[in-house]
Amino acid sequence: MKTALALTLSRIIICPIFLVVYLFYFKIGISLQLMPFILLFLLILCELSDIFDGIVARRTNQVTELGKILDPMSDSIVRLSVLLSFTQGLIKLPLLLVLVFVFRDAVISTLRTLCALHGTALAARLSGKLKAVLQAVAIFVVTMSIIPYSMGLISIDLLREISFWVVTLTAVYTILSGIEYIWAYRHYIHRAYIKT
Repeated sequence: MKTALALTLSRIIICPIFLVVYLFYFKIGISLQLMPFILLFLLILCELSDIFDGIVARRTNQVTELGKILDPMSDSIVRLSVLLSFTQGLIKLPLLLVLVFVFRDAVISTLRTLCALHGTALAARLSGKLKAVLQAVAIFVVTMSIIPYSMGLISIDLLREISFWVVTLTAVYTILSGIEYIWAYRHYIHRAYIKT
């Protein structure tokens, strides 16, 4: 297996480990105080693999069509899985709030596929890249907020309120970036729709 592809797939492998540690930390013998640090370590590993798979692919000429598909897909799997896990456990985000991210990704992926089937490749937009960065930052902030809670410095209610507003602001931008994407490529999307 090529190194770049292995790095991409490693994010998908790390994802269920994050979910198990977050949701079942007590059952597997991890203390509340240690749990957020393990989660942060796993998130950092995911982000580093995201950075290095692109670097390795370009420098060693390992850029493949499969890699182009798997890289953004693995990013979405990780971020959506983590956000969905935050609807349970300590954080308890509203499910409808997190479904905003799922819906946006599903709509844009469907439009990209529709256009690709008719010979038009829709490139990633700056707003989409910024959306991914904001989602990663939101996940880090929520995870880091568990640390003061685990030390008894903030209440569970404040932890959940911080998490809710951080993710809500990210969700608003996620919706706006989706609208911007559709508007920017509206002619290509319309052309592909007519051909369908």
